[in-house]
Amino acid sequence: MGSLWKSTAVTLEMIRWEHSVFALPFALTGAVLAAGGWPPVRVLGWIVVCMVAARSAAMAFNRLADARLDAANPRTAMRALPAGTLTSGFVGGFVLVSMVVFVAGAAMLNPLTLKLAPVALAVVLAYSYMKRVTRWSHLVLGLALGIAPSAAWIAVRGTLDVRIIVLTVAVLLWVGGFDVLYACQDFEHDRKVGLNSVPQAFGVQAAFWIARAMHVGMLALLCWLVVLFGLGKVAIVGVVLVALLLLYEHLIISPQDMRRMNAAFFTLNGVISVVFFGFVAVDVLMHR
Repeated sequence: MGSLWKSTAVTLEMIRWEHSVFALPFALTGAVLAAGGWPPVRVLGWIVVCMVAARSAAMAFNRLADARLDAANPRTAMRALPAGTLTSGFVGGFVLVSMVVFVAGAAMLNPLTLKLAPVALAVVLAYSYMKRVTRWSHLVLGLALGIAPSAAWIAVRGTLDVRIIVLTVAVLLWVGGFDVLYACQDFEHDRKVGLNSVPQAFGVQAAFWIARAMHVGMLALLCWLVVLFGLGKVAIVGVVLVALLLLYEHLIISPQDMRRMNAAFFTLNGVISVVFFGFVAVDVLMHR
């Protein structure tokens, strides 16, 4: 039993489960917009369960799929699987359990969420192989997180409104942009082993400009979202704060200096998602 708990703890550390905060606030934003306020606690609870389970399955599967690649990359060689801290069998079992929890959670919401659960799992798991296929794998990762607000809308209403797809595309561009930046760290390695990425295809300098363009596109879509849902000044302030945080993110790293990449990637992006959700939620609740 002690070994099981230790392996589970190592797995959670490996997948950085606490970084579910990236997509979860955007899912909650979709839920609040769908309900025009706070959805029932039961619905919110199952949305959180599904989000954490889906991300856990996706991240663990990614580590499993990339174990050999991680072992060959000096930056990732000490991750749990290549280092031998975890076995592939245990991680595979963790993925399976996470998938079961996700499907069970979807079943507790409504018939459409259950029907779409396999589609959602296919999207979030497919990313793990995309870098072997296309330089635009970053956008597949963006889609994996971007479906969160649309999925939450379906969880609340049992149908899909095209307006919420604007937020899905915004999240897709946001995640795709910061994943392009993160991939710049592996530029030399990816070229050496033949893995696809935007930096590998276009160079680090161009990759930074592509990431900036994606984030400008995200901000434009967030402004459109405010208009589509008739949101007020509080939500607008939220968008402005997101813009300032993204600007700071791009100022603290550059093609010549990526030492603060982890702060830009993990800390700032977590703050961005929480800030946006907080301001939109307050705006919606003020105008109920």
